[in-house]
Amino acid sequence: MTDIYGGTDPRDLPAYSIIDASRYLLIPANTIRAWTVGRSYPIKTGSNFFRPLINIPNSKPRLLSFTNLIEVHILRAIRKQHQIELDKVRIALDFVEQEFNADRPLLEYERFRTDGVDLFVERYGSLINASRIGQTELKDSFNAHLDRIEPDDTGLAIKLYPFSKNSDKDSLRLVVIDPRIAFGRLVIAGTGITARILWERFQAGDSIEYLAKDYNCDPIKIEEAIRCESRAA
Repeated sequence: MTDIYGGTDPRDLPAYSIIDASRYLLIPANTIRAWTVGRSYPIKTGSNFFRPLINIPNSKPRLLSFTNLIEVHILRAIRKQHQIELDKVRIALDFVEQEFNADRPLLEYERFRTDGVDLFVERYGSLINASRIGQTELKDSFNAHLDRIEPDDTGLAIKLYPFSKNSDKDSLRLVVIDPRIAFGRLVIAGTGITARILWERFQAGDSIEYLAKDYNCDPIKIEEAIRCESRAA
């Protein structure tokens, strides 16, 4: 079979703009830009630069890989409950990096599923002076985000089911991002039907019922794909 990726793991290919990532993951573009590209901020003597927390491919334009989407998705779990300074987030990530001997601590999600969550929450909670309730909320947020990631046989992420709404409790898993299918674009789970094609046909006048019949697919899945793509269009 022809290797369309040139020997590179499709998970590591630059494929998503910051806007793509923002709309798919429901995170503000400026936030993702700060996490992945860095940002300047004013100080008394002029300005300073905040180094990015996530390393992305050195491409022009700057694009994120599927692996980066996973890192952004996990970092969102950290930041969601406690909007603290990113410098403190870096300190907490450095702790996980040292504890797990990991170059990219945000990818240690499988280890978070065991002792990692408790270990990280304990350390992270002490950094931000979180109450016991706050630490419980952080742990719940972590687990909710981890549940959206499906690993392959090696334990590395291969599928990401984005949140459909701005809620960690949203359990819908109707659309998925899989770097092996449709070049990593959003598709209906279990199919190769891209949300983009459905959205374009819907904009052109095709009804959800017609599309469901045309693709032999549940109308609820068609509607969800169109809704998710409409925010990414």
